[in-house]
Amino acid sequence: MSHILEIDKRKTFAIISHPDAGKTTLTEKLLLFSGAIQIAGAVKSNKIKKTAASDFLEIEKQRGISVATSVLSFNYKDYKINLLDTPGHKDFAEDTYRTLTAVDSVILVVDCVKGVEEQTEKLMQVCRMRNTPVIIFINKMDREGKDPVELLDELESKLSIRVRPLTYPLGMGMQFRGVYNIYKNSFAFYKPNKIRVEEDVTIFESLSDPGLDEAFGSDAKKLRHDVELIDGIYESFTSDEYLSGRLAPVFFGSAINNFGIKELLDTFIDIAPSPMEREVTNGIVKPVDKNFSGFVFKIHSNLDPKHRDRIAFLRVCSGKFERNKFYHHVRLNRQLKFANPASFMAQSKSLLEEAFPGDVIGLYDSGIFNIGDTLTEGESFMFKGIPRFSPEVFRIVRNTDPFKSKQMEKGIQYLTDEGLAQLFTQNMGNKKVVGVVGELQFDVLKYRLLHEYGASVEFTSMASYKAFWLKYNDKNDIDEMLRIRSNSLYYDKNDNLVFIAESEYSLRMAIEKNPKVKFLSAIEHNDQTLELENVA
Repeated sequence: MSHILEIDKRKTFAIISHPDAGKTTLTEKLLLFSGAIQIAGAVKSNKIKKTAASDFLEIEKQRGISVATSVLSFNYKDYKINLLDTPGHKDFAEDTYRTLTAVDSVILVVDCVKGVEEQTEKLMQVCRMRNTPVIIFINKMDREGKDPVELLDELESKLSIRVRPLTYPLGMGMQFRGVYNIYKNSFAFYKPNKIRVEEDVTIFESLSDPGLDEAFGSDAKKLRHDVELIDGIYESFTSDEYLSGRLAPVFFGSAINNFGIKELLDTFIDIAPSPMEREVTNGIVKPVDKNFSGFVFKIHSNLDPKHRDRIAFLRVCSGKFERNKFYHHVRLNRQLKFANPASFMAQSKSLLEEAFPGDVIGLYDSGIFNIGDTLTEGESFMFKGIPRFSPEVFRIVRNTDPFKSKQMEKGIQYLTDEGLAQLFTQNMGNKKVVGVVGELQFDVLKYRLLHEYGASVEFTSMASYKAFWLKYNDKNDIDEMLRIRSNSLYYDKNDNLVFIAESEYSLRMAIEKNPKVKFLSAIEHNDQTLELENVA
């Protein structure tokens, strides 16, 4: 029974958004309201000389953006919350996609000034693929932005999901007075405070309460009209519709000013799902299953630059994880035990003795883990749904310091293990090509190779369109590829054959001349034979 209680106490979710919508700021303010931190520092504040709690890479502090998912665990009202703060920048989208495989729900942050942006739509598509429950937080209400009803219409049309406001704003920008909690008939008065938590909430019996007129004067009429309009337009909120991913509750606030956060957090712990069942190669794993199982969704090197450590982040899916107990590494068919498993508050980590479904734990990794690896108590299955997508930009890696060849080899190996980029090799590994989603990743790679491994590299351009994994039954199926297109054939880190097409035309010709080959633009991390998308 205690095992089930532990599962019910867990809430594991990610915060996602377009860059600059306020995602990392919201993350920090959730920690503030939970009591995990006492004073918040804004990411880009010049007055508070402190960077965000969840941004710990040096390059993140310099640029004021998140380039890697960080894991934060904290307690709030008897719940253990595991929060994964993801990169917003599109160049690091694949890290976000992988992170979404490890959570049970999502909070999507939208800037009220800019509305729904391109990256927001792409992230929502990933959530829709898995029917992930989504809560939407419309941020920056202290600025002049789009009309709330216009924003709600935009959410439904661009994100293909029904919405239901649970709070509604009175005013905006300079006239922003606060938000009305539709279900609790309470009004939270807006008082900007970037550092500490202060509340000023008044409870009304209903919208007809004369106290509204005393509090707001002529604005009371507008508030009544707006809330009645919302109740008339949008269907009632039900947990079942939210949990199925068909209906998204909406909240309004200002993360940087700590406003609207408590309503969001309180509702989140009430409605967000506890750990959910997951698909594996031989069926379904349920959180209540007795035997432990979990999968690695992220690897990070040099979390602590002083110790050159490498951490594999594992999501616990069933059973109970225990320190110093032997577990089965399915891909390597090896028994392993872990003396120092860790829980995280960004870069701060603490030793843990046990973990339950929903928890995210850090395992010290000597190079034995890949993204997608599964640990069990002896069963030989793998978790499904951890994608690897074709990169969009390719560069040849050139070592500019021959005396640091070993450092470059190690750095490239470790950083591509993290999923920051993908490595493709030719000529027995002598020619190295790095593929990424966006150009900014090359800046991060170059910076980290130099500052973490002492390796100096340059990335030079190459003719490329896209990479495709080749799926075939017999070597004769790829005879034409080997004879005519060998210069475009590479191997990935798992020794899968990859075709990097120089152009869209060369791809079409390759498909036409090799009819028995499937050209895959996405595969599973843990099973190179399982196709996700076939372009032919």
